[in-house]
Amino acid sequence: MLRLRRFKKTDLLIGVVFFLLLLSVGVVFTVNFRPLYYLDVKLLKIPETSGYPKEEIIANYNALIDYSSPFYRGSLSFPTLDASPSGIQHFKEVKDIFTLFYILAAITLIAAVIIIIYKSRKRDFSYLAVSSLVSCLLPVIIALLLAIDFDTAFIIFHKIFFNNDYWIFDPITDPVINILPATFFLHCALLIIFIILLGSLIMYIIYLCLKRRSGIKYRKIRGLKL
Repeated sequence: MLRLRRFKKTDLLIGVVFFLLLLSVGVVFTVNFRPLYYLDVKLLKIPETSGYPKEEIIANYNALIDYSSPFYRGSLSFPTLDASPSGIQHFKEVKDIFTLFYILAAITLIAAVIIIIYKSRKRDFSYLAVSSLVSCLLPVIIALLLAIDFDTAFIIFHKIFFNNDYWIFDPITDPVINILPATFFLHCALLIIFIILLGSLIMYIIYLCLKRRSGIKYRKIRGLKL
């Protein structure tokens, strides 16, 4: 059981850094993990509900994901689907958010490496336990909220991150919404949460291993002095 009173206040700040790293990595991975959508095309029966063949659905989805990458230069153009100016603007704003997550991932990764090197030299591993705890709290809370009412959580998310209503698509002017069911976004959120919790678990396992190994070494050194 964690004894938080023994941990330093700076460990909490470090915990936030590692949480942001896991979050940003989770978002970047999920956005680029296309097999999740390919699987949902079948599970959610998107061809039947949208009226588009599977090949056309995947082609338009791939065009959207390609555009969402910060390394992509050019405008958004769907192979076979129309898009309104407001729809294009919304996806531009989404791309900007994804770009911020890429930047956040790079910054927090560099910070995490520096922290790990510094703490390893100090033989101080308590930050891993605190980071594990911090990283698992928020995802668990979000998962509970999604389980209770995903539709409301989905709306709140968009109102927080967007200052307009361009995210409310008209299927006639922006038919891409027909191939992006809300359940798919739920699956994306669950994958991100899973990645964060997995990272949290790994950090705690590493903490236990390092703590145990340090304890063994300490007892050996103490025994030699005796």
